[in-house]
Amino acid sequence: MPVTLEEVDHTRWTVDEQVRTDLSRIYHDAPAERLPRAPDAFVREHLEYGGVFCCALFNDRLLAAVSVTKQVDAWWLSHFCVRKATRRRGVGSRLLILIAETAHDQGAVLRIEASQLYLEDQLLLVRLGYRLEASGCYFELNPLASGGCQ
Repeated sequence: MPVTLEEVDHTRWTVDEQVRTDLSRIYHDAPAERLPRAPDAFVREHLEYGGVFCCALFNDRLLAAVSVTKQVDAWWLSHFCVRKATRRRGVGSRLLILIAETAHDQGAVLRIEASQLYLEDQLLLVRLGYRLEASGCYFELNPLASGGCQ
């Protein structure tokens, strides 16, 4: 499924009804244990505090999202979710690859708090060619020397 990377910030979320609908649907599909609070409150608060969502866009609809907090040298990823209707079709894999390429182009590394990395997420990242390097209470995602996720 050919998806593109779409970044959603607070302004975009505020002015675009379809974006609000799509992000709500994505996170309402998430297992309850993956979100710290109700889906709509989680999305709103993340954006109000300066975070963004990196999303998979297909046919003018957002199908998957990862919440991202950008720092100068690192992008912190959390709360990865794919709509139920599009799971197991490569949307999540493609989204993570696009995020990695964009972060790399901007000179940033990808990091995930250890508490946010569920076993199925670890397996997906390893399958994409990442090695998880534990650094205290977070993992840094680094492509394997053989080319990794490129």
